[in-house]
Amino acid sequence: MVSMISLIWPILLSAVLVFIASSIVWMALPHHKSDFKGLPDEDAVLGALGGVTPGTYDFPHVASWEDAKTPEMKARLEKGPIGFFTVARGAPNMAKTLGIWFVYCVFVSWIVAYVIARFTPPGTEYLEVFRVTSAVAWAAYGLATVSDSIWFARPWSHSLKQLLDALLYGLVTAGAFGWLWP
Repeated sequence: MVSMISLIWPILLSAVLVFIASSIVWMALPHHKSDFKGLPDEDAVLGALGGVTPGTYDFPHVASWEDAKTPEMKARLEKGPIGFFTVARGAPNMAKTLGIWFVYCVFVSWIVAYVIARFTPPGTEYLEVFRVTSAVAWAAYGLATVSDSIWFARPWSHSLKQLLDALLYGLVTAGAFGWLWP
């Protein structure tokens, strides 16, 4: 078994490389430009939402299963639209958000290290380390997005793009672990 301390460098290097790769993906590549759309008559919608506190909302809101069974709610749900949205206040603090993202990258790399360290001895060949770490990292970075398409009507194209991004992050993570494996 490999100690977690001996994996500190692949953990940190892979987190840095994923952070850089994700920056390139989101700032330089065009495939996420179509992920969000503007609202029709945005000013009117923003005015109507002005008193809404930050949080996650759905509409029409069904407070209980009993409410969902009423003829009025069934009619509202049938008529539509149905939606989900998140409200935040103020401009995003990019330094804080990027810092949290980097901590998350370190956490994912730590999970990858934990899994690979339990099942792979020192001196294991690069390709074997690469296979395991890429699969674990891809799952950690990508699979959570699928549930948003299943449950919250996020377009499947968005989840597929996130899964492709996660594949890149998994490969980058695997390269660092394979290269620096003890």
